[in-house]
Amino acid sequence: MHFLNFMRKLAIGVILLALSVISCTLNQPDAIVITATFLPTTSIPDGALLPTPTPPPQEDLIQPTANPARPLDSSNSTAQDYVVRPGDYLSAIADSNGVSVEALLAINQIPDPNNLIIGQVIRLPALPTIEGSNFKLIPDSRLVRAPGSSQFNVEDFVNRSPGYLRNATDTINDETFTGAQIVQRVALEFSVDPRLLLALLEYRSKLLSNPNPSQDERDYAMRAPVSALGNDRKGLYLQLTWTADQLNYGYYRWNLNGLNTIEFEDGTRILIARDLNAGTVGLQYLLSIESDYTRWQHEVGRGGFILTYLSYFGDPFVNPVEPLVPNDLQQPELAFPFPSGQTWYFTGGPHGGYGSGSAWSAVDFAPPDDLTTVSSGCYISDNFATAVASGVIARTAEGTVILDLDGDGDESTGWTILYLHMSGQDRVQTGTTVQVGDRIGRPSCEGGFSTGTHLHIARRYNGEWIPVTCEECAEGVERPTLVMNGWTFYGLPGQEYQGGLLKGGNRIVAEQGRNVTDNLVTW
Repeated sequence: MHFLNFMRKLAIGVILLALSVISCTLNQPDAIVITATFLPTTSIPDGALLPTPTPPPQEDLIQPTANPARPLDSSNSTAQDYVVRPGDYLSAIADSNGVSVEALLAINQIPDPNNLIIGQVIRLPALPTIEGSNFKLIPDSRLVRAPGSSQFNVEDFVNRSPGYLRNATDTINDETFTGAQIVQRVALEFSVDPRLLLALLEYRSKLLSNPNPSQDERDYAMRAPVSALGNDRKGLYLQLTWTADQLNYGYYRWNLNGLNTIEFEDGTRILIARDLNAGTVGLQYLLSIESDYTRWQHEVGRGGFILTYLSYFGDPFVNPVEPLVPNDLQQPELAFPFPSGQTWYFTGGPHGGYGSGSAWSAVDFAPPDDLTTVSSGCYISDNFATAVASGVIARTAEGTVILDLDGDGDESTGWTILYLHMSGQDRVQTGTTVQVGDRIGRPSCEGGFSTGTHLHIARRYNGEWIPVTCEECAEGVERPTLVMNGWTFYGLPGQEYQGGLLKGGNRIVAEQGRNVTDNLVTW
């Protein structure tokens, strides 16, 4: 198993299990429209199966322009020291510096890796000298579920493919879903383009072309390993949620946190080519997991995964949306997501928008319910979350409401707001036009994973998760800080869920629980 990923998720999982009250893990200008690129070369009757695809000649492909090369800190060419800060743990230090816990343990004498001491010095290895492939695989707008993604009909495509996926099913919370429904659900939840997920299913297990894959290919189509807590990821849904989370991890860590190395299972480390884009890095990172450098070089090269993608969906660099998020983007005015005059609890600072791999775009609030009247931490609140801005409800699903601020009803364009853990009771309906302060729904534990009733809220623009703060973004990447009612959100470097609010000389701190006064928010 890819040890770095293992330790990162293990640490996060342990922290979340320890939260006793409230926590969660899952966590415009004119729209640019592009046409789905899968266009059969001949007329195919409705309902007929698609012919066996073949990739176009590589000489006919668009040659994407290299991104500006990112500067590399020359001071990192030699080993560096890291001084342990409050809230640090070893796997987080390893993660933020692009190395595995094993690599840190190999060059440090650490008596107890699970009990670091503030001020303790951790030696970091020097940056590797080998640079990886600079072949651009896909634009950002083909990893993210970006403008144009909604035009691609997942159900029609899967139903017309001859492989196993058209007849596959899986169960989620005791409800059965088809293969097409699962692909679409994961694409929406994680905001990852469904064409990329489909191409990966074909590349790994031939689920689009082979009607009779092996049982192992059916159960573990993406070869996702056992989770950090020992849970088996058997089944299409768990395989794809893991895949989408890893794609997002590589994408957002490159864009927002300065990821610059990849480490393989055998300990080999390489520099990520500095003239790549985030979409390519996200795919490179996924393909590196449980791989070795030699195999990875093939998979991310001209003869690897890209041939499968080209065969089914054509050249991904035709009409890309670039830049997907402009650096001069401004956040529209937002209100707090609860009624004026009420006092809620600010229980979670910046953390994953959906899954631990996405940008730390979400914050949490808990409603002011009388807990003496409920029998557990998970209940349907008597209070309502409200609209932070005017817009239209683009989608409602299990625990989820998407508020679309540009009003076109397409959550892949412009600004959108995710509300998670909204109960089905009294929840706003899809298509409803809302104004600031209108009711969205009652907080609960519905949707994603939650240990207590609360509201999880996050921002996206053109499908990309927008971080709460961009203080640790890579050089040349800018994103607008989250501001509500004039309060500016901030986070603590490398410490998920930790942070606060600032306005003038006033400060509010994110705290789990309701027995403190530092986390009270009102407007």
